[in-house]
Amino acid sequence: MSHPTDEPGAVPDPADGAGPAAGNQGGRQPGPTAAELATQYAARSGVRRDDDGRIDVLSSIGGVQGLAESIAPGLVFTVLFTFTMDLRISLIAALAVSAVFTAIRLVSRTPVTQALAGLVGVAFCAFVALRTGNAEDFFLPGFFINGAYIVAMAASVLFRWPFAGLIFGFIRNEGVEWRRDPARVRAYSTATWIIVSVLALRLVVQVPLYLAENVAALGSTRVAMGLPLYALGLWLAWIVSRPRVRADTSGSVGTGSGGILPGS
Repeated sequence: MSHPTDEPGAVPDPADGAGPAAGNQGGRQPGPTAAELATQYAARSGVRRDDDGRIDVLSSIGGVQGLAESIAPGLVFTVLFTFTMDLRISLIAALAVSAVFTAIRLVSRTPVTQALAGLVGVAFCAFVALRTGNAEDFFLPGFFINGAYIVAMAASVLFRWPFAGLIFGFIRNEGVEWRRDPARVRAYSTATWIIVSVLALRLVVQVPLYLAENVAALGSTRVAMGLPLYALGLWLAWIVSRPRVRADTSGSVGTGSGGILPGS
């Protein structure tokens, strides 16, 4: 994503005297601005719009394959451990499933980042559970990751860089200009709190199951409250943060920010 008021790719030519030595006596290139960092983060987020201008929730969570990559390892671990009570076999099976998904992406030459991250995550969870000898600890790292996201998103609202604005502003072509409009900041802050609520709900439901050592229930709720619930939260956040439609003096319909269509 490019900042709407910037022109990307405008690299100064050293021959015309406008290079780093001329514009910056220290000879150092200035570091990226907060807006540029936000742009880079949003571009890598994977959130997409469909042809109708609405958020493409399925594509945003990696499509059907991404959904399967997220659900299958934990589901396989839960089912196998419930029936066999063998921690080692259950962990090996979960790792194998994750490795297969990674191999499929490598063979099909599709982006492997999500599958590889999933494989590393499953391997770490397996290491923790194997080290402690407790099956429920397979899910323990996820609690800390979830908590870290909650803290980061809450902080983003407090610092007036709400997470939802960074992501949705990019795909709505608002860039970071929405930060100049208090109404848009409030809308994106509310949207961010919706996503935070989804993450917090996971902890409220799953931590008691972890403390009760109920692996079957914990694994089941982990599947149900994983990407599917996050996708619902993402969709609700998109709806809540839509720009409001307004009518201008000529009678035509506009929006409160950047000419974005009401379906955005």
